[in-house]
Formats: sequence, C-alpha cells, structure tokens
Amino acid sequence: MKQVILLSTAMLLLFGCTKSTFEADKLAIQQAMDNQEQCWSSGDIDGFMSGYWKSDSLRFMGKRGITKGWQTTLDNYKKSYPDKAAMGKLVFEVVSYEPLNPTQMFVTGKWTLLRERDTLGGYYSLIWRKIDGDWKVVFDHTS
Repeated sequence: MKQVILLSTAMLLLFGCTKSTFEADKLAIQQAMDNQEQCWSSGDIDGFMSGYWKSDSLRFMGKRGITKGWQTTLDNYKKSYPDKAAMGKLVFEVVSYEPLNPTQMFVTGKWTLLRERDTLGGYYSLIWRKIDGDWKVVFDHTS
C-alpha cells in the first residue's frame, strides 16, 4: 500500500511539473510572439527577427518554397517589406500549442497584416526550440 501511495504521489508531482512547465513555455513563446508583433508593427524587421534562431539551419517555407538561413530570411523580409507602410500592423492569433518534447513546441495559428491599402492574412505553423534558455523559431511555414 505504501508503494502505491508513493507511486501515485510521484505521478501527481510529475504531471503537475509537466503541466506547469508547459504553461511556462507557452507564456514564454507568447511573449516572444507579442514582441514580434510589436517590432513588426513599428517597422523594426531586425527586432522581429530576434524571435528566430540566428543560424544557417533556420528554415522558412512560404509560397516560393523553402528558404534556408537566418540572414536569407531577414533579407527576404526586407526586400518584400521595404518600409513601415508595406509592413502594416501584424496580428497573430494562436490556435494551438503542442509540445513535441521538453525543448520543442509546435505552434499553429492565423496571421493578419493590416495596412492602409489592404489587409492580408493566412496561417502559420512554427516549430519553436528552447536554445540556451530562450525560445526561438527554428522552422516557419507561413501561407
């Protein structure tokens, strides 16, 4: 009986820690995405890119296919959005957070870009990885 109680207590503690960790990770990712929204909406692409893994291994998949590397992704954003008017106001709406393992999270949602001349929108799926204690996008599929 003592073993059953100890095992039950250990499982409750493990579940509680896992749930607590998941909530903390969700919050950290949400804060990073909030920062990206603010940077984008103020015309700061470099600040927006702080949410991405600064590595040649970063992958971005959009309508033109897969782009490899942080610098290439930054250059493409700057080419496609040359000024604040083209960038508009970015709004993310997260649909789901799904932990893949303790250091990776799969995040899906909708994006909206509000501009004076039009409104654009679509969907995203992101793989976030905890690197040196910070959550960074390592794979971005945006359509």
